[in-house]
Amino acid sequence: MALTVPPPRSPLDGDHATARWYERELGWTTVPGPPAQLVTGLRFDVLELPATAGRGVLRRLGRATGPVALMGRRMRLLVAAGSAEELPGLLDWLEWGGISLDLGMLGADGRMTAPEPPVRPGPPVPPGRRPAGRSGPGAPGAAVWLRAPEPGREVESSLPALRPSLRVRAAAEGEAPCLVRLVAAAAAECHRERLLSAAGGAARQRAVQRFASS
Repeated sequence: MALTVPPPRSPLDGDHATARWYERELGWTTVPGPPAQLVTGLRFDVLELPATAGRGVLRRLGRATGPVALMGRRMRLLVAAGSAEELPGLLDWLEWGGISLDLGMLGADGRMTAPEPPVRPGPPVPPGRRPAGRSGPGAPGAAVWLRAPEPGREVESSLPALRPSLRVRAAAEGEAPCLVRLVAAAAAECHRERLLSAAGGAARQRAVQRFASS
C-alpha cells in the first residue's frame, strides 16, 4: 500500500486558521491575509494611539476597558461600533478640538491586524519552523492581545460606548466601560506624551548647541 505524503503547510495556513477562529468563536468578520485581519465598523471600532500613551490610559482606567491589543508602537482599544463617527465631536466637547493628538479611530470598512488568538488554532508549529511571512506572538512588532476577548461571550457588551447598557453597568458594579471617559484619558495621555517628546527634543537641541559652542 502506497504511503500518502501530506502536502507541506502553506505560509497562509496559519492565517486562515486565525481568521476561522475569530469567525467561529466570536462571529467577527475577517480577511484571511497574510496577515489575517479583523474588519472594523461591524461588531466593534478601534481607538488607536501610541503604546506609551496607551499604557497611561490603562493605568488610569484599570479594568474599565474592553479588549486591548498591541502592535509594535501602537495600542488598539476595542470600542463600540459607531464610535469612530463620534470621536471628532467628542474631542470638541471635551475641549481637545483643534489640538494635535496622535489619536485615531478605525471604523466602517477599516482593517485591524488580527492578534494571535488567546487559544492558538491549528496544530503546534515546532520552534524555528514557523512559516515564512507570518508574524508570531514572539516576533518583533507582532500583533498581540494585552486583554483578549473571551470566546463564548457577547464581547460587544464589554466595549466602551456612549451609553453603556444597564446590564454592563450592573455587571461592572458602577464601573461600566464609558467611551467619554476612555477618550478623555486617551487625549490627556497623548497630549502628555507629545509635551514630553517636545521637551526632550528641546533638551537634546540645547545640549548639541552647547557642545558645538564649546
